[in-house]
Amino acid sequence: MIPRTLFTPEHETFRASVRRFLEAEVQPFDERWQEQGYADKSVWKKAGENGFLCMSMPEEFGGSGADKLFSMVLMEEQARINNSSVGWGLHSEIVAPYLFNYGSDALKKKYLPKMASGEMIGAIAMSEPGAGSDLQAIKTTALRKAGSYVLNGSKTFITNGWNCDLVIVVAKTDPAKGAKGTSLIVVDTSMKGFAKGKRLKKMGLKGQDTAELFFDNVEVPAENLLGQENNGFIYLMQELPWERMQIAIGAAAKCEAALGWTIAYVNDRKAFGKPVASFQNTRFKLAEIATEVQVMRVFVDRCMELLLEKKLDTATASMAKLWATDMEGKVLDECLQLHGGYGFMWEFPISQAYVDARVTRIYGGTNEIMKEVISRSLGLGGKDG
Repeated sequence: MIPRTLFTPEHETFRASVRRFLEAEVQPFDERWQEQGYADKSVWKKAGENGFLCMSMPEEFGGSGADKLFSMVLMEEQARINNSSVGWGLHSEIVAPYLFNYGSDALKKKYLPKMASGEMIGAIAMSEPGAGSDLQAIKTTALRKAGSYVLNGSKTFITNGWNCDLVIVVAKTDPAKGAKGTSLIVVDTSMKGFAKGKRLKKMGLKGQDTAELFFDNVEVPAENLLGQENNGFIYLMQELPWERMQIAIGAAAKCEAALGWTIAYVNDRKAFGKPVASFQNTRFKLAEIATEVQVMRVFVDRCMELLLEKKLDTATASMAKLWATDMEGKVLDECLQLHGGYGFMWEFPISQAYVDARVTRIYGGTNEIMKEVISRSLGLGGKDG
C-alpha cells in the first residue's frame, strides 16, 4: 500500500488517543444506543472533556485551533469501529463553522464554548417533508416582526434532531425570491413554539438520532441571523466542499475497515476443509477490492490536501463524494458476499456497515446531484443547465 503523507506524528498520537476513547466510551454502548435510537448525552460531554469536539474552532471559543486533519482522524476512527451513533462530525464541522464564519461575536461567545464542551448539541435543519433539500421549494418562513423573526414551518431527516439544543434553520426571509430569499437563523430549542417530533426509524444509522422539528410562531431575536439576510443560499454553497469531503472521508475509511475485517474472516473461515482465503476467487476478488480502495484513498487524501490549501472547488469535492460513496457501496457489497451467510448477521460489523453506507449516496446531496454539479463544471447543460 502507498504510505499516507497527510499526517504528522502529532496527528498519529492524537489518533491513538481517539482510538482508546472510542473503544472505552463508545463501542461498548453502541448496541444499546442503536436499540434506543440515540446516544446518551453523557458521551458528548466526555468527548468535550477530552477535546474531541469543535477542535478546529479557535481557543477563545472553546476549541483548540487545530487543523482539519485532526477532525479527519476522528472521522476515520469512528468509521474504523463502525460507529454511527454520535453525530460529532455534523456538530463540530458543519454547525460550528456556520456559527463561526457567519455569526456575530455575541452568538459565537454564547454557543461555541458550550458546543465544544458537549453541553449543547448542534443540528442544521434544511430538509422538509415536501421539498427534500431543494432550497427553492422549502416553505419554512422567518418573517421580520420588530426586533425578531417569527419562524413557522417544519423540517425532517434532521441529524442530531432528538438530542439537539440549538439548530441552524434554513428559512425563507423573502419567500418571493425563492432560494435567493433564504437565510440561516440560529434557534435555541428552549424557545417557545419549538417542538421535536418523533424520532425517525431508519434502515441504517440506527443509533444516530434523526427527528422531525416543528416551528410554530417561534420568535427568534434578530441578532440570531447568521450573516446577511437573504444570503443563506450563498453561505450554504460556500461550505459544501468541506461537508462533502467529510462524507468521502468516512466512506474511504469504512472501506479500509471492511477490507481488514474481510481478510481476517476469509483467513479464519474454512470451506471444504481449507481456508476460504485459499480459493482463487477469494484472492482475486480481494486483490480487486484492495486496488479500488487504494485508488479511493489516494484521491480522497489529495482532495483533502487541496482543501487545506483552500484550493478544493465544489466540483472536485462533488467528485470525491460521488466516487467514494459509489465505491463504498460496491466494496461493502463484495466484502459482505465473501462473509457468506455470516455477512447477513447483525453481529458481524460488515452487516451494519453495509446497511449504514446506503444513505451516503443520498445525504449531502444525492449522487445524481453530484453528477449535475460536475457536469456544469464541464460547461454542459447550456443556459438551462
